[in-house]
Amino acid sequence: MDVMPPADLLADLLERLRSAREAAAADPFGDPVLLVALDISRAIDEGRITRQALAVLIARMARDAATERAARLAVYAGIDDDAGALARIAARLVRPDPEDSPVPFAAYREAVERTRFAAVFTAHPTFSLPLATGTALAEAACGKPLPEGLAHRPAPVTLEDEFTQAAAAIARGRDALDVLSAALFEAGREVWGDRALAIDPRPVILSSWVGYDTDGRTDIGWQDTLRLRLRMKWLQLARLAERLEPLGACAAPIVARARRAAEEVAAQEAAAPATVTAETARAFALRLIEGREAALTSPDPLLALFPAAMEAAPDGAARQALAVQRAGLAAHGLALAHTHVRLNSVQIHNALRQRLGIAAAPDDRAARRGLLAQVNAALAAVRPVPVDTGAILAEQASAVRLAMTVAQVLKHIDGSQPVRFLIAETETGYTLLAALWLARRFGIADRIEISPLFETADALERGERVLEEALRSPHFRDYLRQHGRLCLQFGYSDSGRYVGQLAASYLAERLKIRLAEQMRRHGLHGIELVLFDTHGESIGRGGHPSSLADRFAYLSPPAARGALAAAGLTLREEAAFQGGDGYLLFGTERLALATVARIAEHALAPGVEPSDPIYADADYGADFFATIRREMAALVEDPGYAALLGAFGPGLLDRTGSRPAARQTDGLGGPLRISHPSQLRAIPNNAILHQMGWLANTLHGLGAAAAAHPDAFADLSARSPRFARALAMAVRAQACSDLGVLRAAVDMLDPSPWLDRAGFTKRPGRREALTAVAEALERLDLSPATRRMFRRLQADHLLLRAAWPDLPAMPDRLVLAHALRLSLVQRLWLLAVSLPEFSPRHGATRDSLIARVLQLDVPPVLDLLAEIFPAAPDPATGLDFGEPAPPREGASYAAEHEAILTPMAEFFALVRECSAVISHEVGAFG
Repeated sequence: MDVMPPADLLADLLERLRSAREAAAADPFGDPVLLVALDISRAIDEGRITRQALAVLIARMARDAATERAARLAVYAGIDDDAGALARIAARLVRPDPEDSPVPFAAYREAVERTRFAAVFTAHPTFSLPLATGTALAEAACGKPLPEGLAHRPAPVTLEDEFTQAAAAIARGRDALDVLSAALFEAGREVWGDRALAIDPRPVILSSWVGYDTDGRTDIGWQDTLRLRLRMKWLQLARLAERLEPLGACAAPIVARARRAAEEVAAQEAAAPATVTAETARAFALRLIEGREAALTSPDPLLALFPAAMEAAPDGAARQALAVQRAGLAAHGLALAHTHVRLNSVQIHNALRQRLGIAAAPDDRAARRGLLAQVNAALAAVRPVPVDTGAILAEQASAVRLAMTVAQVLKHIDGSQPVRFLIAETETGYTLLAALWLARRFGIADRIEISPLFETADALERGERVLEEALRSPHFRDYLRQHGRLCLQFGYSDSGRYVGQLAASYLAERLKIRLAEQMRRHGLHGIELVLFDTHGESIGRGGHPSSLADRFAYLSPPAARGALAAAGLTLREEAAFQGGDGYLLFGTERLALATVARIAEHALAPGVEPSDPIYADADYGADFFATIRREMAALVEDPGYAALLGAFGPGLLDRTGSRPAARQTDGLGGPLRISHPSQLRAIPNNAILHQMGWLANTLHGLGAAAAAHPDAFADLSARSPRFARALAMAVRAQACSDLGVLRAAVDMLDPSPWLDRAGFTKRPGRREALTAVAEALERLDLSPATRRMFRRLQADHLLLRAAWPDLPAMPDRLVLAHALRLSLVQRLWLLAVSLPEFSPRHGATRDSLIARVLQLDVPPVLDLLAEIFPAAPDPATGLDFGEPAPPREGASYAAEHEAILTPMAEFFALVRECSAVISHEVGAFG
């Protein structure tokens, strides 16, 4: 039988798929995805397609998908005349109307010295590409050809890897901010001359929680946080010296002082213990203390050297170069980026229970009033205590240890900039007051910004009441007045997957608007409001897929900005750039410049957009998003939805960070059978939807909502920018979704089609294998629930198609990736049921291992099978043991390895390669 050359294979399969899809358009019972998967399986049986040819084919598909992803990235960031764009932004700030006189100098200074936006670099598990591939993808977005032979599956990522990638992206971001500062100086100098160089522009800053986020992570110790914060300090000092050294003698004193400080900081970092003991912690502490003066704990001594340097500068260009670096130093302090730490509210509650004996549960509403009274009394009585490294070493409570760590950062590393203290899953004001007690206890309340994360549906619904409970406390109000700033964080992980992405966006916007009235009611005039939106990249977690400009407008709709402005509140926006996927937007100097230009265009945009019709018809908007929320909530509680997510979805994913997709059992029984989506983490939950070919968290419920009032739906889709921007999320989600793909996956879990194939096959031994798969699937018993769930999705989508007939379809290449992977999964399952019988080993039986392979928990199964069926012959063969040897009767299992185990490993690797192709096609992971 002739083997088809790999170069022709893709075209042939795409043509088969197109024909099957065309036939299915006239046949409601046809399933083109399974038909093509079956075609591929037969071609493998007949030798027309080899595993090697499939590997070449999938690699080509990955490269094609990555090339298109790079092109989309370029469009998304808006790579163009970005330096020119920044110059135009700066000129508009100086002279809003070209026909009018320039604004007063004081007004220009206020406009550019107030921070309006922060880009926050986070490190959730979304490092879905090897570093070399991510770098090549970013370079391809800037016009460089994508190299051949790239790996596309995620590589293992350590904390050090995460930090290194984040720091590189931040460094490129800082370079882009220097270009922005230069544009602002140049625009100012055209009107006010060198007087403009007295300004320290900082409309956009950078922040990071990489190395400092301990929510859900156990691989970040206090010593890691201090060590990596020292690294950020060293990077800032080294960057400052490097940028100023070319200026020569005028900058020499600054360069010398910065290099001296950097040398000491490097020594302090080297003293951070790899293994923490009392002695290593003591040595580290002493080095921090003894090197404080040399290492600096504030940028003030460096900033004090700039006036003389500018006076000695030989020309205006050198003076401006000095001013640019001074601005970056003043804006970021002794770090490449501002510092965010994060932990969970439960850790805060546990700390106060231990310290103050507060036993009432914060979620017990009946006890809430007494609980708030207790913590307020504690706030009135708290007195600061000193902190040393020994106290951190001895402390067991996570929240207390983190507060002490922040105290050491502020004392010994950099006290010039406040540290953001983010608290996940905040659902009661008690949490904020408890955090304030910890801050006062360790003497850092004046330098720490307590910020609740409103992420769950309940938190977004009740966020106003949560904040109200805290604002009733005079201690919390005094704290806000002291800082002049209230910081709030909004998440799209749990809210999006439980109520739907579109409904989550609506809930977050509504909460932001309500906050304006609440602040006014408590007399908090003049308080800056910081709204930090954490989200994923593209489809899945709130990062709008159309463009960066749309992302910012989607996260911070003009109506919300207008309401806050009308209430007299100053607004700072912050947005996440998450993991390796998010760092792509800072992956080259050109991409970083484009990203900063889009941020500046948004943050410094003049005025407010015209009123939007969606707000005039507020009842319709409320009903529309409430319907989505209701339908999505019902889907989440459907047992079939959990069955679909857990059937084999986690097995499709390589780990992309520090955490597994699902919680594991302790023994060899395999992955925990998922009975509810909450047993999965949010990012893998979304990634599984991508991989199953139906983005339910963005699409489901939209049909019911649109069908309720189809005329209003069509009208607002055309007239409302806010509504259209939300629906654009669904458009992209639909382009990555196909009911046929999902149906094929659901059919895979049904024993009936396997039995149908068993009755049809003529291939020797195949009938028994197909029947064995059907029997194994019968034992799993996933099909009834998943089929009922599929009908729920199908019914809603029929409503959506009726109301919105021009929705896009999944492109052929993406459908083929799904079909190809299903054929590979089928091969895996057929190989699994051909395993020989064996005695139970480590509590595992043949049936239990087959069940694990059906759920794609393949690597540990192969490891165990390699023990049960060793491929190597007896290691004693040929050795003289000093006495006559009996015949060696122990057999090797080389034949089983060649026929079953090796093909299983190769097919499973190709399954994961297909998943990488699909991630490229979607453009994000989770």
